[in-house]
Amino acid sequence: MQIRVGILTAPHIEVEQREHTFLLKHVHIGIGFHWDRFEDQEFEGALDIVHNPDGTETAINTIDLEDYLTSVISSEMSTHSELELLKAHAVISRSWAMRAMGITSLDDDRQHRQPTAGHTLFDVCADDHCQRYEGLRRRNERAVNAVNATRGEVLTFGNEICDCRYHKCCGGKTEEFETCWEDKHIPYLESVDCPYCGKVAQRLLTDHRAHQGFLNDYDQETLNFHDWEVTYSPEELASIIREKSGIDFGDIIALNPLKRGKSGRICELEIVGSKRRMTIGKELKIRLWLSPKCLYSSWFDILRTGNGFRLQGHGWGHGAGLCQIGAAEMAQEGFSYRDILAHYYPNTELKFAYLKNI
Repeated sequence: MQIRVGILTAPHIEVEQREHTFLLKHVHIGIGFHWDRFEDQEFEGALDIVHNPDGTETAINTIDLEDYLTSVISSEMSTHSELELLKAHAVISRSWAMRAMGITSLDDDRQHRQPTAGHTLFDVCADDHCQRYEGLRRRNERAVNAVNATRGEVLTFGNEICDCRYHKCCGGKTEEFETCWEDKHIPYLESVDCPYCGKVAQRLLTDHRAHQGFLNDYDQETLNFHDWEVTYSPEELASIIREKSGIDFGDIIALNPLKRGKSGRICELEIVGSKRRMTIGKELKIRLWLSPKCLYSSWFDILRTGNGFRLQGHGWGHGAGLCQIGAAEMAQEGFSYRDILAHYYPNTELKFAYLKNI
């Protein structure tokens, strides 16, 4: 099964063809988030360069789904992680990718699938909007073994292939789907307690290398992923909101959480300014509007400090589905990949979408 991945769009794409691979230069990753940067990345499979009507070019990589997954799990987490974590990630990344390709049920006609991730030229993109796919540099034999060990295996609810959302760190409790996206309840994306990611954060207080075993290089730069804090003066906050929203609220008088999900993440926030007030949501818009880049999460309390604002928060990411750092800790404690998936996606089953030898 082949998947088409959009790696980057730019005015001009620099590519270096090699014997069996190709190198793309200046690939933009972490777009809009606090780890935003550029990398040169090497890929296998076929490369198409599409010339767009606006004069830009798009690089599209067509590759076998299982080979794609070896890069995804190496990009999302370190391949030095416990094998059970990598196997769990292979299953959820395969499940999510198949749904994004338009295969939402084990009964779907795979010859007439319609991609669902919102892209038109390709099935999925290579950045965090879909799932990270950063080429061959971080991949090793452990990633290949994890994908091979779970080949064709997907998470299901009934005969439906699960929409396996995941994030870096829940902060102690995962979130429901409807808090983050459309108002639809998904039974397997419930809010569950996660005592595991906090253990990693606690170890980091005395050992700043405690997450090196399961986070890739640039993710290790984020130390305060479980509990964090940012402080703004009124002028700073007004400027950030004006720049990110394009709306002049005047002086920011108050930030009022109107609705929270089960984990505590804010999904409706009232911004009160001297010129206007507005309610915004859901969680990603809140994170984007209240930070020069993007807040770690929308699970935060708002404190007034003199005439300023202090946001005291928890977690890194939207919070729905699997907590990657919590799952890494579970694997280190001896839980199997089946245990990990059952914890973060209750009421689901593992089934084969296709045979291992296909």
